[in-house]
Amino acid sequence: MSTLNPAAAADLFRREPDRLLDVGAGEAAYRRAGSGPDVLFVHGWPVSGATFRTLLPYLVDHVTCHVIDLPGAGSSRFGPDTKITVEQQILNVRRVVDLLGLESVAVVGHDSGGMIARHAMVGDSRLRAMGLINTEQSGHISWRFRSFLSIRYLPGFGAGLGWVAGQPRLRRIGFVLGDAFADASRLDGEFDEFFLRPLHESRERCDAAVKLLESFDLRYVRSLGDLHRRIDVPVQLVWGDQDPFFPIRWAKEMVGSFPDARLTIVPGAGLFSHEERPAEVAAALLPTLLGTR
Repeated sequence: MSTLNPAAAADLFRREPDRLLDVGAGEAAYRRAGSGPDVLFVHGWPVSGATFRTLLPYLVDHVTCHVIDLPGAGSSRFGPDTKITVEQQILNVRRVVDLLGLESVAVVGHDSGGMIARHAMVGDSRLRAMGLINTEQSGHISWRFRSFLSIRYLPGFGAGLGWVAGQPRLRRIGFVLGDAFADASRLDGEFDEFFLRPLHESRERCDAAVKLLESFDLRYVRSLGDLHRRIDVPVQLVWGDQDPFFPIRWAKEMVGSFPDARLTIVPGAGLFSHEERPAEVAAALLPTLLGTR
């Protein structure tokens, strides 16, 4: 039995963070749990480090989990003039590793956090291993992902995003947010509490999410193939097979783009496979995070 149950793991993100890390463009919120080899968790858009609350009970007895909210998300601190872009978040992740003094670290990234983590840590001698969960794929951009990016240019996108986040029935529609999960009901409950409600209720949070999305350039995806050849540590890919944004067939192709990578497929899970099937995702990650695979 884990020393941290799911309710206690969620509560970690309801309280104040352990520290605020001044990364030069806002302050990243930082929480630590567990003991063992160091693992840094990098979240995607438009969520925060709380998305990893589901994994923590399965990991804390084996590794030290360093969980951050990048500026603009979760408990981070930022202002209207804070630079919130993909490029800045890459720099922010590097700065977090510096500030925490992590000399040998595995990095787990989900969604755009996986892309940011790869750009941030490629060639870094401190990187010990990497775990990537349903994230951008080298050489491919799905129609679903491309169509999602295209709507950021529509007039009133920010206001629309905040409004939709607060409409439980509407957001469950597949082409809105519902297809992020194999089971769209998971958009309610804690997912709503930690991620959707803040977008709906906080203009600042919503504006920050829009800023980050507007800064997304497909060159970050197109350059991944080159990055992968330079990531010469063990890499574990974990994929929900129902993900329309980053299809499983391209995840299978991506394995060969790394010097040392493996893929574990999680049946019946979508983009947020770690929230739908945390035990399976944690079991797939642990051997690589521990260096025992």
